[in-house]
Order: sequence, then structure tokens, then C-alpha cells
Amino acid sequence: MQNIKALVCAFLLIPLTAIAAPADFVDIVEASVPAVVNIETTRFGQRSDPEVQRGQMPEDVPELFRRFFEPFGEGGPPRARPDQRGGGSGFIVRENGLILTNHHVIEDADEIIVRLADRREFVAELVGSDAETDIAVLRIEAEDLPTLAYGDSTALRVGEWVIAIGSPFQFEQSVTAGIVSAKGRTQAQQQYVPFIQSDVAINRGNSGGPLIDVRGRVVGINSWILSSSGGNIGLSFSIPIETAVSTVEQLLEYGKVSRGYLGVGIQNVDRQRADALGLDRPVGALVNRVEEGGAAARAGIEVGDVILEVDGRPIEVFSDLPPIVGSVRPGQEIQLKVWRWGKQRSIMVTLEQREETMATADGEGASDRSPSNALGLTVEPVDQELRRRASDLEGGVVVSDIESDNAYRAGIRRGDVILMINSRQIASLDDFEEIVEGIEPGRSVALLVWRNGNSQFLAYTPERD
Repeated sequence: MQNIKALVCAFLLIPLTAIAAPADFVDIVEASVPAVVNIETTRFGQRSDPEVQRGQMPEDVPELFRRFFEPFGEGGPPRARPDQRGGGSGFIVRENGLILTNHHVIEDADEIIVRLADRREFVAELVGSDAETDIAVLRIEAEDLPTLAYGDSTALRVGEWVIAIGSPFQFEQSVTAGIVSAKGRTQAQQQYVPFIQSDVAINRGNSGGPLIDVRGRVVGINSWILSSSGGNIGLSFSIPIETAVSTVEQLLEYGKVSRGYLGVGIQNVDRQRADALGLDRPVGALVNRVEEGGAAARAGIEVGDVILEVDGRPIEVFSDLPPIVGSVRPGQEIQLKVWRWGKQRSIMVTLEQREETMATADGEGASDRSPSNALGLTVEPVDQELRRRASDLEGGVVVSDIESDNAYRAGIRRGDVILMINSRQIASLDDFEEIVEGIEPGRSVALLVWRNGNSQFLAYTPERD
């Protein structure tokens, strides 16, 4: 009996915050739902005269052309392409009818219908859209509409409650809730968006709807889910409202979006690369390509540099860099903190708009090979055929054989072109052999490797003798 009393007393002493369920979302939902809209899109199919479709000739067709309207035979006329319908969600941000949604919701639509929570319907005008951020701006002819206010996604904490409102599978004004799972997620197709990941149930039709915090403010726009089945499995991704607002402002003012462009290729820094580069931990964006004549090249950024900060904002992983740079307008100057082979330096860069550049290469006609070496690699010069096919390839040696298991496990393959070892560029076979001779046994090395048009750093520790 005494043990039971002790347990009861201990339970009562637990702080209420540790066991209390979260407050319900009734007030937030009631205030937010009126500003959330359903969007219906139509892409018109092929149109033709109904009489012609049935193989009948209109009376006003001249005799000369009547043969073109003869019946199509037993198979009948070719079928017209039907209308294609789609849809999603959105929300009102201005009382005069300005609405935000996803670019992919309205992409290629010939007609956009917006249905309000009070069942009124409007034909919407597309003000502008941007595929890179998946943001679109619509306008309807209406006044005194309910709106949603912007919140601050940067203040969101992992584990915080968030709410989604939208039209999954045409179930309009559906509400789901969950928690923030992570921040700053990226995907290759939208490298300028640091997505908010949550476990809020988002399904087909939720796209473009708001992600709302517990203060009733929009912190994101629901964009996509990761799923093998097509349905929600708790991996939902939303565009931060700050990214959306920046896009909207430019679309409204200029009709397009301009982003700062640095002109570098980057990759992640793992533990082994960090060791090879002299960093005390894996951090930053490792530069594996610098575009000739670009903003980075003019500022003195070099292949092998690790970008640690942009205007004081830390780059923990390489995917942090594109959204930060992309949020800066072309022509503005940014300050980069860069790690270069054991030393830290500050570099000022004036960003530009993206322009495609192509490097040129000199030919090289040698055909001899290197002997086995400390790297466990056999290499030979780049032949003329490869240089002809890869016009952006300069210098380097081709891996023709791999003796080192460590090198293979690090990702090096036959046919790779080694452009740099640690901080030194490889212009010829002699360069390669000279550099390899000076490598310390048991010390990690960083190799800049070119393969199929892309370059990246690979790091590994050569086997000791």
C-alpha cells in the first residue's frame, strides 16, 4: 500500500507541461479557413466542329473543299483530345483578391477557377509564377476578402505544432496537424528553397495551401510529399513564407524573379574530406568548379575552397548555400568566409545573373602511363578524343587502373579524370607523379575528379606500405 501511495505522489509531482496534451486548434482554424481557397484548373483539349466530328458536311462548304469532309469510314472521326483538369489549394493575402498557390498547380492551365470558402467562384488571372520556387500569384475581382497574415518561419522550432488547410482529393477546407520535423531541406529541382519538413498529413490537392503556426500565421506553402504510394506517409515539405514573399514581390514589381548567381559547383564535406582539407569537422560547401569569367572567378574563389559563411550566415552543409545566394539580388555584394587549404580568409563577391559559360581546353597528345604509386592508381594523359567530347575539360590525367581498395571504396573509377590533388592542379602526367611522391603515408588526400561532365572532390586515405 505504501508503494502505491509513493507512486501516486511521484506522478502528481511530474510537471504538468510534460503530460498535458496540446490545446485544440479550433480558434486558429475558424479564423483561417475563410481565407483558404480551392483552385480548379482546365487545360483545353482539341476543339472541332461537331458536324465535322460526325462526318457530316456543313452546308456552307464550297464544292472544291467538300472532299475534305467526307465521312471517315467505319472507324468514325479521330477523337478530339479531352480537357485536362487539375487543382489544388491557395490562400488570400490581400483583401482585393491576391492569392498565393504553387506554380505546379496552375502550370499550363488555360482556365483557373477559384472557389472561396463561402462557395463563391471566380475566374482567376495569373499574375505571375516561378518554377524555381514553385510559387504562383493569382488575382480575382473581389473586395473585402478575408486574408491570412504572414508569420516567421525562421522562428519555427523542430517539434513545434503546425496546421495545414487545403483540398486533398477535393475534400475542401480539410484541416490536418502535426509537428515540424526539420528545416532547411532541399531537393535538386528546387535548390533555392530551404523546405520545412513536417509530418502534417498532406495529400494530392493540398498543394498551394497554407502551413500555419500556433499563432495563426502562415509560415509556409505546402508544396510536395515524399511517398512511394502517392499518399501521405509523414514526409511533407513546405516552402518557407520568406522565400514565397520574396518571389511574390519580384513577380508583382518586375514580372519575373532575378536571383544572385555565384558561378561555382559545390558538394558536401564529409568527415574524410574535412580531414584532407584540414578542417576540424565536416562543414561548409566545397567548391569543385569555378565558372570562367563568373562572379566567383573574378573575386578570386578557387577550386578546393570551402565556403563557411555568407554575410555571417553559417553554411553547415553545402545545400545551405544556394538558397542564401539566390535570395540576394544580382549586382549586390556579399562577404564569404572561405577555408583554403588550412587558412581562413574573407572574400567579397559581387553577384551576377546566371549566364552559361564554357571553358576551353588545350589538347595533349602523350600516350604513356604512370607506374603504380602511393595513391594506388595508374593514370595516363587525357587523349584528344576525350578532350573533343568534353570541351570544358582542362588538364588532368585519366585513371586507367585502380590497385587500392581504399580508392575504390572512396568512389574512384576507371575513366575518371583527376584534375587536382589537395591544393595542386594536375596539368600533366609529370605533375601527377611529382605531387604523389610528396604525399605523406596514412594522411587523407582530396582528389578533384571529373566524370561525365561533372566534377567533385573525393577523399580517402591511401594504404600504408
